[in-house]
Amino acid sequence: MVFSQVPKFVGFIYAIIMIAVIAYLWYSGRWQKKTGWLFLLLSAALGFLIFSPVAPYQFQQLALQDAEGLGAPLILGVIGLSVVLLLTFAFGRFFCGYLCPVGVLQEIASHAPVPKINLRQKQAFMAVRWAFFIVFLLMAFVFSASLLGWFGIRDFFYLSLTVGTGVFVVVLVLSMTLYRPFCRLFCPYGALLSLGAWKSQFRLQRTDACISCKKCERACPTDEAKRDDGKAECYLCGRCTAVCPVAGALIYKRRNSEGKK
Repeated sequence: MVFSQVPKFVGFIYAIIMIAVIAYLWYSGRWQKKTGWLFLLLSAALGFLIFSPVAPYQFQQLALQDAEGLGAPLILGVIGLSVVLLLTFAFGRFFCGYLCPVGVLQEIASHAPVPKINLRQKQAFMAVRWAFFIVFLLMAFVFSASLLGWFGIRDFFYLSLTVGTGVFVVVLVLSMTLYRPFCRLFCPYGALLSLGAWKSQFRLQRTDACISCKKCERACPTDEAKRDDGKAECYLCGRCTAVCPVAGALIYKRRNSEGKK
């Protein structure tokens, strides 16, 4: 692999810095669709080049206490993943949306011009992911088993021709029609980040300019655009703001701040 000697924690340094950068761009109103694509492509490239910041896999290796598989001392893994979680409590799921290579590839696939399956089953999806999270922990701590190995995440980014790689390819193909299936149903680290996003201090919110046309609700692929939604599954994809017909009706701002701009 190109740049295979670059420490994996470099990817998390990139992620930590870019979460702050992306949050600033959203908050200042400077975020653009082309900027999002730049982050998506850069993060995808890092996944192949240095296999980082591939948080689901690295979270698993931390649970397995496998420093070699983690690509860094365990304490650095704890620090990196904890800092990303804390930043998610502050700014929302920018890491999942634009910086984790696993999520990024699913996001890119979701833009394929094919018919979409828009399931309004947010609570059911979250329940499946938490059930998987419990099984994941049991497999890691009790049986020292790599449950995510079945999804072929590492094999795919290392360009290895294995059954696991085929499974991940299937995930990406499914992502063309069903928005982020791995993130929303299986990602154990994403389950933790959803708690952070649920309590995040900055998030997309409606202002007094909202005319309740519900275009944002229809555009949201995770059913998180309603006025009182918790935003736990909001990946800041921008589909809602792109279809909003009123300038300033839907903005990224501090939670519970004044609705008026």
